[in-house]
Amino acid sequence: MVVLLPNLQHISDVIMEDCEQLLAGRSEERRLNGHCRWSTHIQSLESKVVEDFRRRLKYFFMNPCEKYRARGRKPWKLMLQILKIAIITIQLVSFGLSNEMMVTFKEENLMTFRHLFLKGYKDHRLGSFALYTKADVYDHIYYVINRYIDLHNLTVGNLAYERVDGKYAPLSVCQEFYRNSTIDPGNETFDIDPHIDKDCISIYPMQSFDNSSLASHLNFSLDFKRLLSVSINLTLKTINLQTVRHHELPDCYDFHIMIMFDNRAHSGKIKVDVVNDVIIYECRDWNVEGTSDKNDYLLLSFDSLVILACFTSLILCMRSVINGIQLQFEFNIFFHTYYNKIVTWSDRMEFVNGWYILIIVSDTLTIAGSALKIGIQTKYLTNYDVCSILLGTATMLVWVSVIRYLGFFKKYNILILTLRAAFPNVIRFCCCAAMIYLGYCFCGWIVLGPYHDKFRTLDKVTECLFSLINGDDMYATFLKMRDKSYIVWLFSRVYLYSFISLFIYMVLSLFIALITDTYETIKHHQQDKVPVSQLQAFIAECRDQPESGSYQTDEESASCCLSPCCCFR
Repeated sequence: MVVLLPNLQHISDVIMEDCEQLLAGRSEERRLNGHCRWSTHIQSLESKVVEDFRRRLKYFFMNPCEKYRARGRKPWKLMLQILKIAIITIQLVSFGLSNEMMVTFKEENLMTFRHLFLKGYKDHRLGSFALYTKADVYDHIYYVINRYIDLHNLTVGNLAYERVDGKYAPLSVCQEFYRNSTIDPGNETFDIDPHIDKDCISIYPMQSFDNSSLASHLNFSLDFKRLLSVSINLTLKTINLQTVRHHELPDCYDFHIMIMFDNRAHSGKIKVDVVNDVIIYECRDWNVEGTSDKNDYLLLSFDSLVILACFTSLILCMRSVINGIQLQFEFNIFFHTYYNKIVTWSDRMEFVNGWYILIIVSDTLTIAGSALKIGIQTKYLTNYDVCSILLGTATMLVWVSVIRYLGFFKKYNILILTLRAAFPNVIRFCCCAAMIYLGYCFCGWIVLGPYHDKFRTLDKVTECLFSLINGDDMYATFLKMRDKSYIVWLFSRVYLYSFISLFIYMVLSLFIALITDTYETIKHHQQDKVPVSQLQAFIAECRDQPESGSYQTDEESASCCLSPCCCFR
């Protein structure tokens, strides 16, 4: 009995140790299983966040039709842009017709003044109007004065003198000359004071003189050795009545006319020209039978509609640009957090939609131009040229933005992709070619400028060389150098032949090859459907179609990917 008790105690201890080992093993097994399930849960959360963000990016880069199929959101910006194209074009055509009448009226009046005040002026005259003798200069000055005095009996237009305080404004004749000078070309001597003096006389209209009595009355003489210029200044008023036929209120015009006799070169040739400055304003007292203010109100309402549509488009596009920039920062943080990579600058610029920037600029120009147009219609402003530039540029940009919607079709999209991909290389190529071009411009201006009209000024040289690159007017450019000095003629041949050969056969060919190479590269990527960037490769892994219903979720659900704590919550 005593022997059995120690044996039983030993067996009991063994059983207890086995039980403890068994319980410890099961506890460890449960702990490992729980850790695996938690790791799997964390991985599934990470995968869901990545897929949600990938889906969000894919939705951002969808076109309006795909977004409508994905979430049922109507493409308001697309419909607004189509409306804008229609109303802005109508507005431009309306303003263009009015501006054309104004410009035509100014140009025709300028031609009228040349015929009225320049003796023997002809429309087909080539070159500048010039005088070569003293008698001709005096004769033309007196001719201008007499024509101004007898204007009412001569003109067929509605021209009138300007009145100041109830009196007719005078015509002024001013001459500019060196203060003192003694010039003797025969002895090759001169003594000159370069200070310029000015002397003016005034002549009131409604007087009658002939040349002899006018000369004695004016006591006007010219010292041609000291004379720099003679200017005759006068002001005439008229009304542009042709706008009545187009249901527009006529404007009153003040033409400040200056007839200039230019002797600054002292070459024996006095050039004569007529220039005018126009002031347009609303007539003080007017009445047009059978008309009402209804047309004016309709035009003002239409311009207000254009401003409202452009302002709405401006707000929507600015919101889209801001959303794109915010998503760009989120993608940058996401890529750095999950893949420990830096997003390239080209991928970041994918989020900034250049078409929206173009539309924002167009809307801003349209709003400014429409406001100026309203000011012109209400006769508070007369900036026709500024308004036409604003509206014309805005309309051009609106129509250019139509290419964006053509880009939704693959066959049209290749043009846009080629332009965008080739643009950086084209700019670099043009910078290099511009150095060569400017070198030729300066050389041609210095050497050929004194002998050739097309090279007389630097801007003319640039225009002439650009025309030569495009194959325009080549023979005439060569022909005008035949009668010059032999060394200049020889240099002109080397200059023109080298420029044409270099730019037409080399520079233009390389330029075309640059764009063609980009086109082939884009075409290859489209055929093989190879993603060309990290962003496109990341988005391409999302297989959800717009009609799948996977995009009918809260857009902010994927925003937790920005916080690593949220991802591993």
